[in-house]
Amino acid sequence: MQQGVVVKAYSGYYYVQTGGKVAMCTLRGRFKKERFSLLVGDEVQFSGVGDGKGVVEEILPRRSLLKRPMVANVDQVVLTFAVVNPDINLLLVDKFLVLAESSQLDVIICLNKIDLTDTTLLESMVDLYRSIGYSVILSSSKAGLGVEELRTKLYDHITVFAGPSGAGKSSMLNCLEPGWKLTTGEVSRKIGRGKHTTRYAELMALPGGGFVVDTPGFSLTEFTDMPAAELGHYFPDIASFLPACKFNTCLHDKEPQCAVKQAVEEGKVSRERYNSYLDILNEIRENRKGFC
Repeated sequence: MQQGVVVKAYSGYYYVQTGGKVAMCTLRGRFKKERFSLLVGDEVQFSGVGDGKGVVEEILPRRSLLKRPMVANVDQVVLTFAVVNPDINLLLVDKFLVLAESSQLDVIICLNKIDLTDTTLLESMVDLYRSIGYSVILSSSKAGLGVEELRTKLYDHITVFAGPSGAGKSSMLNCLEPGWKLTTGEVSRKIGRGKHTTRYAELMALPGGGFVVDTPGFSLTEFTDMPAAELGHYFPDIASFLPACKFNTCLHDKEPQCAVKQAVEEGKVSRERYNSYLDILNEIRENRKGFC
């Protein structure tokens, strides 16, 4: 019996890496009967059947599960945003951060394409997110800036790359490991978004240890499964003030004696972040209306 990590799932086959080799495996019939979904990132034990093939016999317990895209055992996420082309949208940044926080992942914010703008224009945004506790890396896949700093944060982790289309995720991954030769897409001048270049989640091994996942590109974030009462907990800068609200049902919007609103007025919470909170809260409310 050998142990490895599922690095790709395609057409009913599971490609399991163990050491420097990859075995093409099928799933033992009893798992199919249980309708167990084996995912990229799952650690498994498999028996070899010769010629680089095998059968998955056991699936080890998962440490974590990222729901969108479905990847198991991810430790951290690199949220990649272009600062221009397309221009950065702070609400979109905060939406991705909420999704990462709700998945209990450590976050690295990667601001890409800095060679195309004056970095002094980014200082207030960078200072804001660093003050909250997020790691922020300024990068340019074209100019090779920030690549080494990012690479050192990936070793010995399973890292998922996510962010809006056109942000340069695949280009950055090609800088990290040129041998991957991932397909990249130009940003559409008409709609200002990148073309989807990645079709399925695949876990790729770093030479020094660890894996990264290039995920299918998407430009929309959804909060259909998130209760409104939980949202504040996914804003670390807001969460510390939640216990001080007078009402335990406070949503920090129109309620009186709200500690969060007071913190905003006193400058202890960024008004931009609070506005993002309200925008997402209203989106959750609108989604709930559809179920009534």
